[in-house]
Amino acid sequence: MNEERWVVAAKRADFNGIARKYGIDPVIARLIRNRDVVGDDAIGEYLYGTLDSLHNPLLMKDMERATEILANKIQEKKPIRIIGDYDIDGVMSTYLLLTGLRELGADVDVKIPDRIVDGYGMNEHLVKQAAEDGRDTILTCDNGIAAASQIALAKQLGMTVVVTDHHEVPYEELPDGERRYLLPQADAVVNPKQKDCPYPFKGLCGAAVAWKLIQSLEAYCGYDRSRSYRFLEFVAIATIGDVMDLQGENRILVKEGLKALHHTPNYGLSELIRIQGIEKEAVTPYHIGFVIGPCLNASGRLDTAERSLQLLLSQDQAGAAKLAGDLKNLNESRKELTRQGEEQAIALVESSRLKEDDVLVVYLPECHESLAGIIAGRLREHFHKPSFVITRCEEGVKGSGRSIEAYSMYEELCKCRELFTRFGGHPMAAGLSMENEGMIDRLRVELNRNSTLTKEDFLEKVTIDVAMPISYISKNLIRQMELLAPFGKGNTRPLFAQKGLTVLNCRIFGKNKNVVKMQVKDAGGYLMNGIYFGDGQKFVSYADSHPFLSLAYYPSVDTWHGRENLQITIQSYQ
Repeated sequence: MNEERWVVAAKRADFNGIARKYGIDPVIARLIRNRDVVGDDAIGEYLYGTLDSLHNPLLMKDMERATEILANKIQEKKPIRIIGDYDIDGVMSTYLLLTGLRELGADVDVKIPDRIVDGYGMNEHLVKQAAEDGRDTILTCDNGIAAASQIALAKQLGMTVVVTDHHEVPYEELPDGERRYLLPQADAVVNPKQKDCPYPFKGLCGAAVAWKLIQSLEAYCGYDRSRSYRFLEFVAIATIGDVMDLQGENRILVKEGLKALHHTPNYGLSELIRIQGIEKEAVTPYHIGFVIGPCLNASGRLDTAERSLQLLLSQDQAGAAKLAGDLKNLNESRKELTRQGEEQAIALVESSRLKEDDVLVVYLPECHESLAGIIAGRLREHFHKPSFVITRCEEGVKGSGRSIEAYSMYEELCKCRELFTRFGGHPMAAGLSMENEGMIDRLRVELNRNSTLTKEDFLEKVTIDVAMPISYISKNLIRQMELLAPFGKGNTRPLFAQKGLTVLNCRIFGKNKNVVKMQVKDAGGYLMNGIYFGDGQKFVSYADSHPFLSLAYYPSVDTWHGRENLQITIQSYQ
């Protein structure tokens, strides 16, 4: 276990008053407050929000303009090219724009950039290709906000450009500390992250922004907004797969999208779920994030994302089954390559002065560039430090980074922008390109010179929602906790803790000895079943040498042969 810092959330509210008003346990009221859901409207939406609670797409800056442009292009039969992205959000965005526009009668085709040949988003080659192919209009999804020069070229070539994106708007730091935002000169830019965009919820993924455009277009053409709900499962998969905060509209989109996914008529999704041995009705956010999503991403990493798009567009079960099998095999290859890269990266840090750095910059020249981000994420987990993995590519070197809570990666890259030929991202993740490998050490030095991280920032923070005795757990409390689902980033599964617990009757299971079943007893003799997933022998050895433990846990009901028993799953121990 990494060294951890346990923090109990101490946000204040009238928990008993909220509990009475909404007919919930005061513990549930505290959990809601801990997720920064405050005020009657927000609490009501959080607990009982429906699709009717979603905001009007026309509140988004340029949405009306984008809608009118595309409606006119459809009417005039002008050829439209969608330029998407090769990750799960980009593929879902591309699929729903392509399908939605086709169903409205558009002359529309697609180009998803090749990760290796084209790189991320629009580039001049793709713009010129669209012009040569006689396309009148370029419509981006999940990219475009940082493509100012490429969009300028498209305009010079006489094309109309509509951008839909959700990434941060690039900016320049002015001498007075103000920021000058650098928007592309497209005909319409639809992105809720724009400073002057009045849309109330800023946290949508690229597919959700694209979906809002389809919703607006269909309304413009006289259709009811419920028609667009046929795309909800694709929006939910993108939201989870792109690791967006499950707050506000995203919680509703994922909750309703999961329901739609359980009965999806889409052959591709159905076959991908089936080939993983999952029942459609049993798919959870976990399955999307760690089983289905990685298969959809694998084609964009090791092959071409067009294959994932073809899966979604499949018109028969046999074709979908073959494509789903291909994606599963690709993902198995990706997992093995990732494992090798992770071992190499950790060994490089451990055996050098890199381990003294605040910000890890690791050069793996032979690593497949599409795996750099995943390996950076594994480095971040292992060392709990912001981590970059750089690989060799045709134009020089290319890298991906994954961050920790205390370090805004995109802002830190902005401070040394002169090192990059291209860069972009979020506070928690970023991508960059540089001219040659000689720049890598300059980047490492610069990032570490600018670092203001403290020793405490490197301790993994475990946030406890409520210090709650195990004797308080009941089936009714667990049922009420389901109101807070779906869980994920920004709406984490509730975590409770109790001190002074004794662990009894430990049994280790699993091929890798990574499951421990036990009983847990409090000072009053109250017994509860417990389970721990992790290094089983280390846990048992620790429990044997410490008669009283503090356990961080979440409760559930374990069903076995028709019998229901309360159980805690232990997340951390001290």
